[in-house]
Amino acid sequence: MSDKEQQIQKDHITVEFLFNANRERLRLKCLTGEAGFNNQIRDKNIHRPGLALAGYVELFTYNRVQVVGNTEIRYLNHLAPDKRSQAYSTLMKFDIPCIVITNNNKIDNELLDLSIKNNVPVFQTPLATTKFVYFISDFLDDQFAPQTVIHGSFVDVYGIGVLLTGRSGIGKSEIALDLVERGHRLVADDVVVVTRKGEGILMGAGTDLVKHFMEIRGLGLLDVRSMFGIRAIRFQKRVEVVVELEDWDTKEEYTRTGLDNLTMSIFEVELPKVKLPIYPGKNVTVLTEVIALNYLLKHYGYDAAKEFQSRLENAIAEKSKMKNRVIDYFEHDFE
Repeated sequence: MSDKEQQIQKDHITVEFLFNANRERLRLKCLTGEAGFNNQIRDKNIHRPGLALAGYVELFTYNRVQVVGNTEIRYLNHLAPDKRSQAYSTLMKFDIPCIVITNNNKIDNELLDLSIKNNVPVFQTPLATTKFVYFISDFLDDQFAPQTVIHGSFVDVYGIGVLLTGRSGIGKSEIALDLVERGHRLVADDVVVVTRKGEGILMGAGTDLVKHFMEIRGLGLLDVRSMFGIRAIRFQKRVEVVVELEDWDTKEEYTRTGLDNLTMSIFEVELPKVKLPIYPGKNVTVLTEVIALNYLLKHYGYDAAKEFQSRLENAIAEKSKMKNRVIDYFEHDFE
């Protein structure tokens, strides 16, 4: 990541935010009022407190969202009332952010009172434990994923996420606008928020404020969605290729074969990068489309530069054949 990029990383979210953001999607119901809604979640992983309920707390990761499923509820239900309270009180000794009970399992009012007393919110969901863990883990992974802000334009070109970078005023927005006019889709302009999703996946999006507005020097602000319609935009896209625009420099050596592959690293994810020198009259929009198509070809196993290199090597290895004519006119077509 370059010095021009600003890294953003959340260190916590509140239980209230977790509940409000997932109430409808995960069908969450709060059983303890608003007690503990200000508790902070600082770990994206979840924990099932079965061993802690049984009394073993040496490895109890209490600072995570605690998911109580069928196994934990059945264990509590088979205990005598005093033992049940004692087992549950073991959890309450720790600063737990919240507890989620899956499968619409019931919990004693006495235990809920203990939760309220210790400021630990308890939620209930009808989802099965495995399904709930999948959804909540994906949500927490999004919230705690590292992000960075990059100055550039981000466009979906033939299904490939192309990130246009370069100095201010070089024409990134104009190229993005031209691509949109040719049927491609704008993801973000000027401010691109890049998030690392898992290993090796970078997702790009715009900010809530700017969204799909563009600033064109000499023209002003444009609303791409209103002007070109919903099909001209995307809200997010995987970042796959970086096109770095730079002013043409006669002293600079630019690649002419495509064999020397350049890369750009964002969050230790290596992205293919193309340095594209520009000057008046150069059709950068078409070149950007070609870059996207060439990336698709490489993705499916065909590299034009390597193919030409292979043909050249074979031709050199078979010099004797070069003595004959190298052009066969197609089906006697002399036109």
